[in-house]
Amino acid sequence: MGRGLLERGSAEAGPTGARPTRALPRWARALLRLAALLLATSVVTFALVGASPVDPVRANVGQASYAHMSAGQREELEQYWGSSTPIWQRYAHWAAGALRGDLGESLRFARPVTEVVGERFASSAALMLAAWLLAGAGGLALGIAMGIREGGALDRVALGACYLLSSTPAFWLGLLALMVFCVWLGWFPLGFSVPVGVAASQVSWADRLHHLVLPALVLAVSNMPGIALHTREKTIDVMASDYVRFARSRGESGLALLARHGLRNLVVPALTIELSSVSEVFGGSVLVEQVFSYPGLGQAAVTAGLGGDAPLLVAIALVSALVVFAGNALADVLYGVIDPRVRGREARSRG
Repeated sequence: MGRGLLERGSAEAGPTGARPTRALPRWARALLRLAALLLATSVVTFALVGASPVDPVRANVGQASYAHMSAGQREELEQYWGSSTPIWQRYAHWAAGALRGDLGESLRFARPVTEVVGERFASSAALMLAAWLLAGAGGLALGIAMGIREGGALDRVALGACYLLSSTPAFWLGLLALMVFCVWLGWFPLGFSVPVGVAASQVSWADRLHHLVLPALVLAVSNMPGIALHTREKTIDVMASDYVRFARSRGESGLALLARHGLRNLVVPALTIELSSVSEVFGGSVLVEQVFSYPGLGQAAVTAGLGGDAPLLVAIALVSALVVFAGNALADVLYGVIDPRVRGREARSRG
């Protein structure tokens, strides 16, 4: 009996004699990765601010005003901006406050960072979400149309346009759109998110949408070619597959054939590209917001970077890291919803 218990204990312990350890739940691993990402983002951002040649005092008071200041005034401003404090001390002070939920005060806007980020993120979220959805839907539809008509007139024209747009900077595309649609045609306002001189309580949703349309279209068009080109290649592979050829031999053709037999195989890769492009949309919004003077996080990031406003710049970097992480996490969830085989593989790996 004792020998049987010993043998059963050895079998449970495994070949090395160590008992198997249970892996952390998926949500716990995700939280650990998120914490490591936010920590690394904050450290790197503070290090870049410390290595920047920008003098916060000179950048914000101006060269002329700085030249007429006394030594005491300069020292007081340096203490306020923290330019004379070692960067590691500034980071330690910021991190201690961040653990308590206090991200500091924006030196450029003279307001709490949470207020500035919350206000700017509301404008940027509408812009980025509209551009992200337009780029995904337009890129998927265009890629499928190109792949079905491979070598045709539509494919050749759209392929050349995608290559051209892929090599075109977003800010140049925005400047071109401003000249054509705002200056020459007068269809859209020149900038800002609301009409100039109108009280916020009097701004209608139609006015906000009118100011949003052109920046969102520019940001969507600049991110659409990657999704379209990738979807085109997958569509060509699907149309050349054995099961599609078998379906054609049964008399099926056109979009009905693709929707019935290949759409799921196209949606999953397109979804991967679409959700991984969240970072590209966020980065492109910085340039687009500058061109259109759109008051969002991108414009605030440029202002903070040029002025050495470390607390605000770190907060914006953390928000961007959260958005990108959320996009990747959403992709993992949607994979299992669209393709049940993904859930089966995950279940087997946990088992």
